[in-house]
Amino acid sequence: MNTLANWDGGGPGPWILFFPLIWAAVVVGVVTLLRRTAWRGRRGPWSAGPRPAGDSPLAVLGRRFASGEIDEDEYWRRLSVLDEQFGRSDRKGGV
Repeated sequence: MNTLANWDGGGPGPWILFFPLIWAAVVVGVVTLLRRTAWRGRRGPWSAGPRPAGDSPLAVLGRRFASGEIDEDEYWRRLSVLDEQFGRSDRKGGV
């Protein structure tokens, strides 16, 4: 044991180089654990991430129009197609 503590009579031996590796492994393990558990239901702190899969096509269309990705003509054209396909009770008199 004395040989490990005092390498050739002066200071720590080469085993001291393992401490940065151990700390790196601990940090990587903690980050991995947090990403798999605590941030699972939410977006991580550094990623914008994809939009939730439960968005309706009408909500996506409205968001695209509001952000300026599509113009008004394209919005109304696509909305009419979605109305035919999915139907909206508030616009068709409660159907």
